Amino acid sequence: MDHPLVARIAGVLELQPDAPAIEFEGQWFSWRELGDAAGRIRALTRPAAQVGILLRNRPAHVAALLGVLLRGGCVVVINPSHGEDRIRADLQALRLPVVVGEPDDLARFSSAGATVVSISGLADEPRVSGADGGAEPSHPGVAVRMLTSGTTGPPKRIDLTYDMLARSVIGTEFEQSPAPAQLRRGVAIVNAPLVHIGGVFRVLQCLTKARPFVLLERFELDRWAAAVRTHRPGAVSLVPAALRMVLHSDLTRDDLAGIRAVTSGTAPLSPEDADAFTEKFGIPVLTSYAATEFGGGVAGWSLSDHQKYWQAKRGSVGRATLGAQLRVVDEGGTPLGTDRVGLLEVKPGQLGDSTDWIRTTDLARIDADGFLWVLGRADQAIIRGGFKVIPDAVRAALESHPAVLGAAVVGRPDRRLGETPVAMVELRTGASTEPDELAGFLQTRLARYEIPTEIAIVAALPRTPSGKADMTTVRGYFATACEHAH
Repeated sequence: MDHPLVARIAGVLELQPDAPAIEFEGQWFSWRELGDAAGRIRALTRPAAQVGILLRNRPAHVAALLGVLLRGGCVVVINPSHGEDRIRADLQALRLPVVVGEPDDLARFSSAGATVVSISGLADEPRVSGADGGAEPSHPGVAVRMLTSGTTGPPKRIDLTYDMLARSVIGTEFEQSPAPAQLRRGVAIVNAPLVHIGGVFRVLQCLTKARPFVLLERFELDRWAAAVRTHRPGAVSLVPAALRMVLHSDLTRDDLAGIRAVTSGTAPLSPEDADAFTEKFGIPVLTSYAATEFGGGVAGWSLSDHQKYWQAKRGSVGRATLGAQLRVVDEGGTPLGTDRVGLLEVKPGQLGDSTDWIRTTDLARIDADGFLWVLGRADQAIIRGGFKVIPDAVRAALESHPAVLGAAVVGRPDRRLGETPVAMVELRTGASTEPDELAGFLQTRLARYEIPTEIAIVAALPRTPSGKADMTTVRGYFATACEHAH
């Protein structure tokens, strides 16, 4: 018997087969075309078997994802932008029986021992080659082996079960939730990458709610704005980097007319940016807190909470959602009282009632009304001569400068002080400033020990697929700069 998530997807594909399902680069594809393409991948999949997919934000890749799920298989997410050496090493370690991708991506590694499935357009038959990858089922119940963001180190895979995804995209009572009887009229916009949980979540949310959607290959301001003007979605999702691009663009309230709320997660967003966005466009920004390990969100703002509480609790990431439980503990695991700062622990609703508390590395506090503030990551704290520097506090101060679009702050080894903060900064289009001017700006906003010892202005911050700053690359930049200086 199919899992309720699988049954829901299959039912939606058959509601109105000839109606539009996905728009990509100006062309609409029907639910029938999507379902037929998914069926071709389903036929190549075995229940519970792993299928690696070099995922891109393209219709045929959405179909491949759905095809594996419709068979009860396990999608192993592979990021095609990771580079040839990393992909090859990843695939050698995974030893997958089946690998799916576009011809150019598949050509970059040896596929010995795997069945290779080459996909291109949604209507094209997949081309199958290589060995019979007939491995025994190895991940029963797991829907997606999803990559984490990899902001602080190499991405790792988290197993997301069918139950976890169903609770995230349908609801905690997914087994009793009635299936849609007709397609939704509104059109959503999916700009989150499929190699990140946000992209998989948005696609499956559209599928399970029978909502057609525009699929963007990546967030590009002009294409996103064109889709918003055309389809007038009631809600959109923007990571903080994308939200800041919209905020500092020439777009007007008329361009964003129809949007009632913007949701924002994956990285910290300052309350100043949230307020500036609302002031400019008249749209509330609903921040949230999520992690791949949780199977999605565990805290967030609702519209009603925003209207009632935002002015008093601005900067919070909202209250527990989807049945999650939250608490703050000290390093020994003892729960702390209201408004005490400590390590955040979570019982995600996506994991059901039997899960234990999951310890995060995030410093947080929770107030008497249950609102959560995430103050930075404990494992990224920089100890400068005995003083603790929280990189997120320095980043937020830099991003409050009118010329700064985004910033990233890391620690750099120092013989005398142990470590000092250093910062990489991306400026807004057309803006200009100098490192010394930024350091002067910070003097009235930070303690002296928090001010970076070096500020590098770059053309663009290195980012992960989810839009977060890639801290590994940032650290590498300053390590190389330090070597050159010596």
